[in-house]
Amino acid sequence: MRLAARAGRIAPSPTLAMAATAKAMAAQGIDVADFSSGEPDFDTPEPVKAAAEAAIRAGFTKYTPSSGTDELRQAIIEKLQREHGLRYEKSQILVSCGAKHSLYNLAEALLEAGDEIIIPVPYWVSYSDQALLNDATPVFLQTREEDGYAIDAHALEQLITARTKAIIINSPGNPTGATYDRRTLERLAELALRRDLLLISDEIYEKILYDGATHTSIASLGPEVAARTVVINGVSKAYAMTGWRIGYAAGPKDLLTAMANIQSQSTSNPCSISQKAAVVAFRDGDVFTEKMVTEFDRRRRVMIERLNAMPGVHCRRPTGAFYAFPNVRALLGKQGSRGTIHTPTDLANYLLHEFKVAVIPGEPFGSTEHIRLSYATSMETIVRGMDRLDAAFKQLI
Repeated sequence: MRLAARAGRIAPSPTLAMAATAKAMAAQGIDVADFSSGEPDFDTPEPVKAAAEAAIRAGFTKYTPSSGTDELRQAIIEKLQREHGLRYEKSQILVSCGAKHSLYNLAEALLEAGDEIIIPVPYWVSYSDQALLNDATPVFLQTREEDGYAIDAHALEQLITARTKAIIINSPGNPTGATYDRRTLERLAELALRRDLLLISDEIYEKILYDGATHTSIASLGPEVAARTVVINGVSKAYAMTGWRIGYAAGPKDLLTAMANIQSQSTSNPCSISQKAAVVAFRDGDVFTEKMVTEFDRRRRVMIERLNAMPGVHCRRPTGAFYAFPNVRALLGKQGSRGTIHTPTDLANYLLHEFKVAVIPGEPFGSTEHIRLSYATSMETIVRGMDRLDAAFKQLI
């Protein structure tokens, strides 16, 4: 059978693949310290689960409007106005099966052959593959660890061509945990206005912040900016609802209408029960989120301190999300029990198979010097895993 060319442009999500391998090993009774998964280890809040149960009992188990229920879209409108001063109509809100689905709908509606989309590096693994699946070209903007992965507006402008369609930003970011300050966002907004570009703002980690960091939605910088921004968000990270699969996009009406039409021909509507649960999350879930972030902060401090005490490792302290992104450049070229460690992928395989620690290598994020660890796991797992990592790194020669 001859497959479409687009199917050969991408590989399965490496983060999901590593998480699946770690889970399979655990199912065999192997004790794995798993830092691969990008999801909170907390249970979904009880009021959210209760709303889902009530929806089932009430028979709310049928198709809904493909763009999402009026009730949920209204809750999203209220959330965006309350937290960011943004005003949207329901026709500007699309509820999808997760933020990744929202991004894919956007890529399908926006991109075509010959288009370019600028992606700051390091980046979440699916940004570039979604562009490739829609015949566009990802153009990578390098950022520097020593600058906190900040975007240099001058360097960004040098990458803009007549084919550039959009710039994607992710703050707080996966995998780095870096956040953009308001001044950086103002420079990006000015550039987008001047060069007639769309801004895609992935804000899925907006509520997971530390050390006094704050989140500004770039769409809140003025009506002109909002008119050329698509905000992507959802309930997965802030409310521990990864499996419920509810994300949303907010943006220009014509673009959101096109995205909604595409969704109507693919998944129809998001899960009816999950939509009822998401309404409660948006309206009443922030107390839960604050408690979760307090615990993430405690874990973050332990993990970063331990990593920075290990030989050959340097890790900047993230100000958002729930990932550590240590630089392991000094370990590359060393010898381990499985041979020479040439790449972060080699290191990740060595750690998993020899020391039963699951991490994500940096290459899928655009880095040949880093690995990613999630601290959205128990403190006991963090302590056990850090002990194993320390031993593993000390055995490299």
